[in-house]
Amino acid sequence: MAKSKTVYRCTECGADYAKWQGRCDTCGEWNTLVEETVAPKLAVGAGGSARRIGGARSLGEGGSIAVTPRLRDVSGSEAKRWPTGIDEFDFVVGGGIVPGSMILIGGEPGIGKSTLLLQVAARLQATGHLTLYASGEESPLQVKLRADRLAGDAGDVALMSETNLETILATASAASPSALIVDSIQTVFTADLEGAPGNVGQVRECAARLMRFAKESGTTVFVVGHVTKGGGIAGPKTLEHIVDTVLYFEGESTLDHRVLRATKNRFGSVDEIGVFRMSETGLDPVANPSELFLGDRGNHASGSAVTALLEGTRPVLIEVQALAAKAGFGTPQRVATGYDGRRLALLLAVLDKRAGLSFAALDVFLNVVGGVRLQEPAGDLAVAAALASSVYERALPPDAVFVGEVGLGGEVRPVSQIERRIAEAANMGMTRVYVAERGVPKRSNASRELQVVGVRTIGELFQRLFA
Repeated sequence: MAKSKTVYRCTECGADYAKWQGRCDTCGEWNTLVEETVAPKLAVGAGGSARRIGGARSLGEGGSIAVTPRLRDVSGSEAKRWPTGIDEFDFVVGGGIVPGSMILIGGEPGIGKSTLLLQVAARLQATGHLTLYASGEESPLQVKLRADRLAGDAGDVALMSETNLETILATASAASPSALIVDSIQTVFTADLEGAPGNVGQVRECAARLMRFAKESGTTVFVVGHVTKGGGIAGPKTLEHIVDTVLYFEGESTLDHRVLRATKNRFGSVDEIGVFRMSETGLDPVANPSELFLGDRGNHASGSAVTALLEGTRPVLIEVQALAAKAGFGTPQRVATGYDGRRLALLLAVLDKRAGLSFAALDVFLNVVGGVRLQEPAGDLAVAAALASSVYERALPPDAVFVGEVGLGGEVRPVSQIERRIAEAANMGMTRVYVAERGVPKRSNASRELQVVGVRTIGELFQRLFA
């Protein structure tokens, strides 16, 4: 019997090394090599004996000539999607579940991944699609207790508590379900590889076999993945390349809403978000995320501004709060929640140089309300307006929206799809939108319902607001 060997594999690019080293020579990343035990490949010889495959001469052995039709000769129709009835989930995945696809859902522990998938399983089962739920983390009683708390009836969902991949695939092949849910991929292992469940080799091999099963049988496979401290899904980065769709479940543990974000989708657009509210009966879809993130705007305090972000194809209004206070120590603090700290330092320098607002003796605190991450440069104008409002102690108009990118020269630059952002502002009852002068739409139904103000520089914006 051939002995297994140990290699060191990069979790970012998958390159193999015979010994550990600090830096991967292939992708250039540091501290990404992890130890992995792999079994040698075996091939059957002429006399039926097994021999080890090795060397360049044996790479093509054992294959067969494949049929290569022309693209013009390929026929067929797109498989019909399965809507789950959970509007926000269907919107994120592109309108429904594609048969034979593999969907990876990642998130921090306790964020609600299992609850969401159990609701999806209940909806699929209710529409006539047989669903098999394989739980490797919880006992059947624990899953049943969660199902009893949900609003949907998940009593008809087939359940198995198993971590062996071969048993899961054999059971799924015999039952022929429409959907297979594996919770989670870090607990599943295959007997063909040595090593504990959750290591790099086990995770990648189990995911590859589940993907092969999904394509060959037409079963939609849902896989749950845990998130590491760095924010990525535990396991090799190639795990995200194997699957068809990658969904991240985000949210603060202190808040009652969750955001489902698509970072990869072969059957729809990426960066789409769906918002859910955590309740006693499960996760309830939020039809209007802008209303949730804006909250109560009755308190007209200084340092609060509203911007319109574009999450995929959905515009969302977000509130940005800033506080500039006298520094109590020698070095002023710069604290940003939901916003890039380096981008904040850049805007502070621009405000100092181009608008005459000095923050050298002020502590600056910036918060994006609702636990949302403001990554789009379209929120720069709202951040600058909130900071100036806090310095001047003058509240901004509560019905105003600020959309624009701020350059190093203090100029306000236009952003993409401004018409959709203006339309969302009009739907939420806003009456004024400040945008870049070059980005003012010429003809728009939404622009007729509210006032669109074009500004060239942040200095001009401050003169209009605080003159």
